[in-house]
Order: sequence, then C-alpha cells, then structure tokens
Amino acid sequence: METTKTRETLEHWRMGFMGRVANPLFAEELFDRVPDIVFSVKDIRGRYVCISEACAERCGLKSKAAAVGHTAHELFPQHMADRYVRQDEQVFRTGRALVDNLDLTLFNNRKPGWCLTSKVPLFDATGEVMGLACLSKDVHEPGRAGLVDERFAGTIDYIQANYGERLRIESLARRAGMSAAQFERRMQRIFQLSAGQFIMKTRIDAAAERLVKDAQPISAIALAVGFCDQSALSRQFKQVTGLSPRQYRQLVVATSVPGAPRGKRAR
Repeated sequence: METTKTRETLEHWRMGFMGRVANPLFAEELFDRVPDIVFSVKDIRGRYVCISEACAERCGLKSKAAAVGHTAHELFPQHMADRYVRQDEQVFRTGRALVDNLDLTLFNNRKPGWCLTSKVPLFDATGEVMGLACLSKDVHEPGRAGLVDERFAGTIDYIQANYGERLRIESLARRAGMSAAQFERRMQRIFQLSAGQFIMKTRIDAAAERLVKDAQPISAIALAVGFCDQSALSRQFKQVTGLSPRQYRQLVVATSVPGAPRGKRAR
C-alpha cells in the first residue's frame, strides 16, 4: 500500500522531472493537433505568452507568434474580450481556478460559437500569481438544435457564482427561459450531467480547493459551498473522490513539495 513517504518521494521525482524539461511550451505543440481545443498562456498583464494553432486561426493571425505580447482585446471582438479579461482578473486576484465556464468564442470558420473554458493560475517560486493557463473546448451543437444561447450561458454563470446558495432547478430553468425538463435535457447534452449533478460538482470542486488553500474548519467550508452541514459535505465528497474531506486535506498537504505555493494570492 502506498505510504505518505512514498507519495512524497514520487512527488519530488515528478517535480524534478518537469523542472528539467528544456521546452516548457510542449503543451502548445500538443494542442496544435486538436482543432476543437484552444490552449493559451497569459502573463499577469493579460498578454499572451503562447497560443495553440487553433487560437491563431480563429483570430485570423498568420502565425502563432503574431499573438505573443498581445492581449485579448487586440485579438477578439470586444464583447468576448471583456468577458475573458474579467475571468482573468478573477484568477489573478484570487489565485483560484475557474472550471467549465460557458463562453462565447470564435470557431475556426471565424463564426461565433460556444466553448467550455477552464483557467488555472500559474505561480512563481515565491508563491505569487504570475499568469494563467487556459483551455477552451468547443461545444458542438448537433444540427440546428441551438443548445446554447446567452440566457443559458448566463444561468451557468449564475450557478458557478452562487453555488453556496440554495439553488432550485425550476428557478434556474426560468432564468434560462425554458421549462425544467428542457433545462435538464440541455444540461445533459452539454455537460453530460443533470442540473443537480452539475451543481453538486461545482460545490465539490469549490470545497476541494478550499480544503487545500483555506485553513477554515471543514464545517465552515461545508456551509460556504452550499451544504447544510459537515456530514452532508463529507457524504457527497467521499462519494465523488473516495476520500473524506479531512483525508483529502491531509493527503494533499502531505504530498505538497516543501516551498511550493499554496494559498498565496495575487497582490
């Protein structure tokens, strides 16, 4: 059975291996071969450090190098860039990842479409946020179903911003401009999750991050992310991860490399 010492050794080996990689832009090259996924890295000022081929094509650029040093407002339509920048600023300010945001984007034919975007902060050796990495996957709408519109996307935003509150499927469906049944079908088609499962996933993701980055008691975290008490969080958390919240916190802390950033925020 794997021990804490073994996990620490493996983590040290893993970090050492990645630290010796001479080409830190290997991910850009990998994602060049996936046309329905856009990959990018930005610095703390929102300037692109690197982008994948799909991103360059969608922005009408002759090469990926043409994006380096530029910002979203210089490459995308303003209404899209405004949203991207707000997301970036949230990541820079909080040091927390954004997961599965439903965004309007440009497809390879330069026509607008929808994507699921995740962004993770990048930390320097002192633990300060120095930038972010972004991954956006196209949402392919079959035929003329028109699964995504601005009201539906806004409802997803609402869930991800208010997961700590009591969320009713009927109210969310009305916000999206559809019946509860229509809302459920659309959630299944896009996220492969029911609306209830999506809300639960959002809460569990938030709890997992807080368990590592915050020193709050687990009972306080449970209430903050929308559970009625600690036992409710523990039950759902263990069902999803196989670990109790306390075990998860202990495991992640034990396998963290000494000196690695954890819990620091951008200033």
